[in-house]
Amino acid sequence: MAEKTIKTIGVLTSGGDAPGMNAAIRAVVRRGLSSGLNVKGIYKGYNGLLNEEIVDMSAKDVSDTIERGGTILYTARCSEFRTAEGQQRGAEICKKHGIDGLVVIGGDGSFAGAQKLANLGINTIGVPGTIDLDIACTEYTIGFDTAVNTAMEAIDKVRDTSTSHERCSIIEVMGRNAGYLAMWCGIANGAEDVLIPEKYDYDEQKLINNIIASRKAGKKHHIIINAEGIGHSEAMAKRIEAATGIETRATILGHMQRGGSPTCKDRVYASMLGALAVDLLVAGKNCRVVGYRHGEFVDFDINEALAMNKDVSPYMWEICNSLSHNYDKHSKNKL
Repeated sequence: MAEKTIKTIGVLTSGGDAPGMNAAIRAVVRRGLSSGLNVKGIYKGYNGLLNEEIVDMSAKDVSDTIERGGTILYTARCSEFRTAEGQQRGAEICKKHGIDGLVVIGGDGSFAGAQKLANLGINTIGVPGTIDLDIACTEYTIGFDTAVNTAMEAIDKVRDTSTSHERCSIIEVMGRNAGYLAMWCGIANGAEDVLIPEKYDYDEQKLINNIIASRKAGKKHHIIINAEGIGHSEAMAKRIEAATGIETRATILGHMQRGGSPTCKDRVYASMLGALAVDLLVAGKNCRVVGYRHGEFVDFDINEALAMNKDVSPYMWEICNSLSHNYDKHSKNKL
């Protein structure tokens, strides 16, 4: 079986940045160099590819980067790359620079671009990098662990001041249209209510009843974790305060969740995924997405990966709710 020999690979980060992306870049560069390949870094995602912002990468270029948040290659949105003309030009630029294989670190949108390049003759491997944890083929995405820990620590601090003032606090976390950050924080922070787009029925009266019942049972605070996909936390806070008479404040954590030094898990897993992406290219593989499933680092066909649907675990969601709305079975009172 004749396989095209890979000599030069490129690496880019696309879409939203995520802590651990630098660890993945570092792994791609160093694994590539140790495999005898030339490695080129592409700045600013697909936008940088179309603008030919392409540089040679050495081992030294990625020294002292594993502990840094963000992405040393930067990232940008690129509307032009969504067009057939832009994709064709991207493939031609890869060929012009001798890039036989491309590692794309990003989310579903980034993988869709990688899929198009693969169809145009560029060997591509996708590495899941998003704090949203919304890529169906993998149980882990780069940045989620750091982001959820950042959010957890922030929510703990909001709880302290919420208790001091006997307030209700609505804390909005990121995640786009996915509720994983909110659900994990709901369990980790012991929130009284958790709102996620996959499950929310928009019954605000139920929230109001929970807050009133908790206050009657002696609770000094009420924490509501609201997912970005639901949003409108400020307006929700005003309505709840008007309905309950309890001072209610909204805190939107925002982009702080994307920053900061990555956790050990994000550094190690990102390194493993980056190295696996290079190994697949060396083995002549194309149009794949790497991921983590059932305790193993694995890869999938990119077309299959993009066609998969991901929903929150029904059991995890049920546990989240049962721990949030904690009843004493004997007294029937909220704790």
